[in-house]
Amino acid sequence: MKIEIWSDVACPWCYIGKRRFETALAAFPHRESVEVAWRSYQLDPSLPEHYDGTELDYLSTRKGMAPAQVSEMFAHVAAQAKGEGLNYRFDDVVVANSFTAHRLIHLAAAHGRQDAAKERLLSDHFEHGKDIGSREYLTSLGLDLGIDVVELDELFTTDKYADDVRLDFEEGRALGINGVPFFVIDRKFGLSGAQPAATFTAALEQAWQESQPLVMVGAPDGDTTTGDTGTGDACGPDGCAV
Repeated sequence: MKIEIWSDVACPWCYIGKRRFETALAAFPHRESVEVAWRSYQLDPSLPEHYDGTELDYLSTRKGMAPAQVSEMFAHVAAQAKGEGLNYRFDDVVVANSFTAHRLIHLAAAHGRQDAAKERLLSDHFEHGKDIGSREYLTSLGLDLGIDVVELDELFTTDKYADDVRLDFEEGRALGINGVPFFVIDRKFGLSGAQPAATFTAALEQAWQESQPLVMVGAPDGDTTTGDTGTGDACGPDGCAV
């Protein structure tokens, strides 16, 4: 079973949704048969590489929200994050364009470290005030993940993985995704937003049941000594059993 998650590094609900999904997946009996893939999404592709202002400034000026409304939203989201063991510090968030960070996630995926990259980027952005648009920070993170410095330099000297990120955007739009986090199971089931863990559990169970083939019920191991191979008398195109 494959689960694709469209998410932005700069999305506070995406980190909360990640934790809630992980809670459900950890308790899922068939978790070893589940493949998770992170897909790129940008809430604001027009952001400059670095924004000269705080998160509150950004939302109030570029999104047209009243500062008091933004502060209230921060308090609500931080409380929800706290319930998942996350310590959001919105006053320390560095506002930056996340495109290169998404390219790093794709590079990390090529090394089997995609989830680790996603986790660090979200935590560093919302809990530790790191600049997710900084070459120095992204290089340091990549080295921590065990990626060679030559490959990391390519993120800043070439457009490697840029097409992969844009393809994620296009596929998300084709699926009708206009907000994140968004979870897609086997390209058949969709869940929008940071749902409660119980909702993710129900979705995993339903998707698993529908993805598995029928199990034949009959004599144990097909008891050929009695002529019973696990099937009963039946009719088919060539006639009926005698």
